[in-house]
Amino acid sequence: MATKILDKLRRTLFKEGVVPADSESTEDFPESSELEDDTDCISARLSGTLCFEADRAADSEDPGEASGADSDSDFLGESLENGPCSTDASPVGLSASGSSMLTRQLQESWRSLRARSLPEKLVFEVTNASVVQEGTSKYVLYTIHVIQSGSFDKTPAIITRRYTDFERLHSRLRRHHGDEMEGVCFPRKKLRRNFTAETIAKRSRAFEQYLTHVYSLPDLRRSPIFLQFFYLGDLRLGQVLLRAGQYREALGSLLNALRLQEKLGCQQLPDPQQRTHWLFNLLALVTCFQELEQLGEAQEHCDRALLDLTPSQDALQKQQFHPLLIPLLQANVRLSWKISKDKRKWEALLQEIQDCGVDIGNQPSLKEYLTKEVLVESEVESKHS
Repeated sequence: MATKILDKLRRTLFKEGVVPADSESTEDFPESSELEDDTDCISARLSGTLCFEADRAADSEDPGEASGADSDSDFLGESLENGPCSTDASPVGLSASGSSMLTRQLQESWRSLRARSLPEKLVFEVTNASVVQEGTSKYVLYTIHVIQSGSFDKTPAIITRRYTDFERLHSRLRRHHGDEMEGVCFPRKKLRRNFTAETIAKRSRAFEQYLTHVYSLPDLRRSPIFLQFFYLGDLRLGQVLLRAGQYREALGSLLNALRLQEKLGCQQLPDPQQRTHWLFNLLALVTCFQELEQLGEAQEHCDRALLDLTPSQDALQKQQFHPLLIPLLQANVRLSWKISKDKRKWEALLQEIQDCGVDIGNQPSLKEYLTKEVLVESEVESKHS
């Protein structure tokens, strides 16, 4: 009888969530054992299935198979594996303190992941392909997003190209970089079914792989032929619109060209033509923003251009500096004055140039330079020519 009463008392205590101190067997706590098994199952499913390394994620055939740094699942798996054992928890679930601990672990994991230095590289993604009819001509226009991986890219750049554009790029690269292009494949032309959904989808994927392969090879990645394939069209269009006084329309092309140049690292290359195109883009943006009364943006791009043009003290004494340095300094002084920004640094540099005996009057305007400049397409000499 006493045994029955004790049994009944124990069942009552279990229902109310009170655990006797001397009861340690997991057989008396089926709920706890099930929770532990569940946790292990979740951890086993989540661990090792998500990739946070940029190189491995980019190599996946299906982008959906690799999760980026924003995925929450890996944090959940990590927290469950490293968190308190489920046998220590109440049979009715996690307590408030346990929930708080889980939240802290999630936050720490997130901060730890964000602090990692992930290698950055470019991702080329075809986001749209549309059939265009121009008179008797018909072709597919591919829209490609150029995205910086390794962190969230707030400003992806966009290009639109057709098959013949890619074919020309491939032909020029093969002509001037034959050795490096030896193993690079290119989608062949088809006589029929060029406009079917299947063909367009296959070519979209092939163009993504083609650009990724070329970009992975250092010599090709730095080739002016490859770089100008991306930005030169936008730069030339911006110049045409600037000449016509359509400054607002020109901004879109020029800003996209600048984003492409930045992502491709054009501003860091020693090639003189890349430097010329980089400077032209900055000065064109200065002019457009100035004409549109967006003086803060104009002055900001002036500063960026001056980072490249400011000469060393020795070059200054020898009067060896860029011919656009003086008009750019004069423009920056005026803009800084209008937006109440400190201009003494640039005024001092102008004065120093004048003290060296240079006439700072009668300088060409930035707009005059921009309208007259010819944006030449590079033709790299072959190594074997």
